[in-house]
Amino acid sequence: MIRNFLFKPIDNTPLLVFRVFFGILVALECYGAILTGWVRRTLVAPQFTFTFIGFEWLAPLAGPQMYVYFLIMGSLGVCIALGYRYRITSLLFAFMWTGVYLLQKTSYNNHYYLLVLLSFMMALVPAHHGLSLDAKRNPAINKTQMFALYKWLIVGQVFIVFTYGAIAKMYPDWLDLTFIKILMQGKKNLPIIGAWLQYPWAHKIMCWYGILFDLLVIPALLYGPTRKLAFISAIFFHLFNSIVFQVGIFPYLSLAFSLFFFEPRTIRKLFAKNRKAFAPIAVAAPKNAQLFMGFVGLYFLIQIGLPLRHHYWPGDVLWTEEGHRMSWRMMLRSKYGSTQFRIFDNQTQEALTHKPLDHLTQKQWRRVKTYPDFMWQYAQYLKKHYAQQGLDVAIYVDSKLSVNGRLAKPYIDPYTDLTAVSWKHLAHNEWILDEEKTTAASKPNGKH
Repeated sequence: MIRNFLFKPIDNTPLLVFRVFFGILVALECYGAILTGWVRRTLVAPQFTFTFIGFEWLAPLAGPQMYVYFLIMGSLGVCIALGYRYRITSLLFAFMWTGVYLLQKTSYNNHYYLLVLLSFMMALVPAHHGLSLDAKRNPAINKTQMFALYKWLIVGQVFIVFTYGAIAKMYPDWLDLTFIKILMQGKKNLPIIGAWLQYPWAHKIMCWYGILFDLLVIPALLYGPTRKLAFISAIFFHLFNSIVFQVGIFPYLSLAFSLFFFEPRTIRKLFAKNRKAFAPIAVAAPKNAQLFMGFVGLYFLIQIGLPLRHHYWPGDVLWTEEGHRMSWRMMLRSKYGSTQFRIFDNQTQEALTHKPLDHLTQKQWRRVKTYPDFMWQYAQYLKKHYAQQGLDVAIYVDSKLSVNGRLAKPYIDPYTDLTAVSWKHLAHNEWILDEEKTTAASKPNGKH
């Protein structure tokens, strides 16, 4: 039954049009990263980047080469939109974008991760079987149908993103408006709407509209009678996010997903009037259909399970940050930290002078003060830095953290040498102190 549903032939026009929008948007993302100075600030100017742990072998290209890298990605986006050498250009873009994603997390954004998933997904589906230069060059691939599976791959992924986004908001600091008030204070200087965003009634609307929209928009788009209302709501929601939060292409990519919810004939009338009408032709499911369904099932099990991983570890994810990334936890916390790195020469026991801004940008230092994985990585960087000078060092951290305006509390065990511990990907790192134990620090286990 599931097999018949997933391998039923359906009109492929929404996928073809989505490919065009997707290609244009990723091209704008890449070209915009150069023009706005993002590439310079994030990848060129820093002495080093905070990669995802385990990918330290990745490093930015030198100066101009990094700009060329983004120019190439933007050009690949144009090729995707045009459907030119689609399999090659889409796969190249997917790998190149993933490289950038893993290369730095100082400017982490959920839509960067979504683009990783979506890029590989788009590279695998037949999004070039029409409205493309490939189909013009090779009419044999110019088709009007595809397996329903390709639509539900994308719809399923979008459903997970928005559903977990809603669930993540169902926590005290969002529901009592604490975080929204803090968030809006930074928007008070916006023209026209900035002053309005400071009112409690506006905060209440944002609180409940944010939860209900994320939770209901996909089911409402799937259901015919509520589809138009859901789409109008989506336009308002995403344009508001674009204006107020400046979150790049994500609002427009989210609107482009709507293509998969409207009747294909409507999409054809709007975007492909001259395209041949869909006439379903019975096509047998591929011989490896069961294997393919198994891979798809495994993929979605991972996508469903990954955002839940923080529930299996001690502590609140808002405090520990363990399990925050790749979990669709969007705009949920404001952090402030005070941090001092204490560095000792293991041979002489002498304390060494350390000035963080000699090594880090301001933004990197803000991340180091509030994210434990950044602290750990920075300690490893400093250990190598001093080793190049012939010194073997131990590094300890005195740190306090405030989350969402609450009083700052001790954050990191000041007696743990961060150069002597490994980072745990699938377990809690014990040197991150329990938020509930606000005054007692761990007992000393070393000289310093």
